[in-house]
Amino acid sequence: MADFQVITRERHGSQYWLKHSIYTFAAGDALCPLVAQELPKAVLSMPIGFIAEGDHFVPVAVQGLAAGRNLLVALDGRWLASYIPAPYRGYPFRMATTEQGEQVLCIDEASGLLSESAGEPFFNDDGTPDKAVLEILAFFNQIEANRQLTRSICAVLQQHGLIQPWPITVQGEQGEQKVEGLFRIDEAALNALTAESLAEVRNAGGLTMAYCQLLSMQHLSTLGTLAQAHAEAEKAQLTQASLAQNGELNLGFMSDSGTFSFGQ
Repeated sequence: MADFQVITRERHGSQYWLKHSIYTFAAGDALCPLVAQELPKAVLSMPIGFIAEGDHFVPVAVQGLAAGRNLLVALDGRWLASYIPAPYRGYPFRMATTEQGEQVLCIDEASGLLSESAGEPFFNDDGTPDKAVLEILAFFNQIEANRQLTRSICAVLQQHGLIQPWPITVQGEQGEQKVEGLFRIDEAALNALTAESLAEVRNAGGLTMAYCQLLSMQHLSTLGTLAQAHAEAEKAQLTQASLAQNGELNLGFMSDSGTFSFGQ
């Protein structure tokens, strides 16, 4: 379980942090929030949808078809898509809001990426934040600034009736199941906009977001392929574990770096 703590000189002044190379921390995320700046790259490798947050919408990377399962993370922790959402690239850090409304930088102390002797320092000898920490802070500040723009774009799309429920049905072990809570662009409504409304959506940056979402839906079938590949990999893993308990072990399985990839 994650344990995010505010970075302070008192708590982290003599500690170091390590960069992550595996993504097991994201294995339970079926969805990940995206900002507008990310969409042109995210559209190349993953489905993008919208979810409702209160009375507004936000774009998300659709990483799985069932709650608590990220199909883009392999069993060994590798990331299987060509694009990695910003929150994952910033791990083990994230921003949080204090009770006073201030934005502060935090680190997941349960990540296993804190060290007493190796890695990047949090602070310099004079007590100032290290350059790498300042760069991470700037990265998250950029994301937060773009998040505000993203919300305003979504508001314009919503205002013009361009966001509609996205009906998705998947075939599971218990038959067909519906995926609830996702939304998509209404392409027919987009094409029916008046010249004035179309200009308003375009000037807000809404056309880029709309087209990215529509184009990204081609990757939805890849999630089904990945779900099957995960199931087969897990079955193979259980079989090898059973053989190992009985004194039989297929060493070829151990040397296999991966059983599936994120194809287009």
